[in-house]
Amino acid sequence: MNYLAHIFLSGDNNLLKLGNFLGDFVRSKDQKKYSNEIQKGIKLHQYIDHYTDTHATVKKSKIRLRPLFGHYAPVIVDVYYDHFLALNWSQFSRIRLKDFINHFYDLTDKNKSLFPKKARHILYYMKRDNWLYEYRTLEGIDKALTGMSRRTKFVSKMESAAFELEENFNQYQEDFNSFFPELRAEINFMKNQL
Repeated sequence: MNYLAHIFLSGDNNLLKLGNFLGDFVRSKDQKKYSNEIQKGIKLHQYIDHYTDTHATVKKSKIRLRPLFGHYAPVIVDVYYDHFLALNWSQFSRIRLKDFINHFYDLTDKNKSLFPKKARHILYYMKRDNWLYEYRTLEGIDKALTGMSRRTKFVSKMESAAFELEENFNQYQEDFNSFFPELRAEINFMKNQL
């Protein structure tokens, strides 16, 4: 799952949200520098990634993408699934998507000192271009994937991944609809175990 799902799956706990966002940016040896709740969020991020990467439905989405995008297929699936979460947001939350995202941006502004340089760099562009809100449109997904394509070391073809989503929209949405409720139930259980 990508940024929006990680933040959403943290629930109402702000420190868990921060840790869950930081999961991609904090090395294992640096985790002890953070409060227990933020460390739990980092662990939750890792668990979400593991659960997602090993789930049969997600593997199905990746297999569909692999001939076109090679080892970038998992990254693209994460972005696609954030698209479906944003697109169908009202099915998952009573809080409006825009309000949820603005709350997260405010939270990161108040806690800037916690973020490593790379995380601050990503956050700058995330806020500037409002990635999380733009995930709800195919144009937003196209921008996100094209931006990622420019940052990869190797040819990824991610700049054409929005076209693939549009062409096979129903199949990817079915995958998401099958997977996400299972992930959500698993994470709600897992949060109590951390």
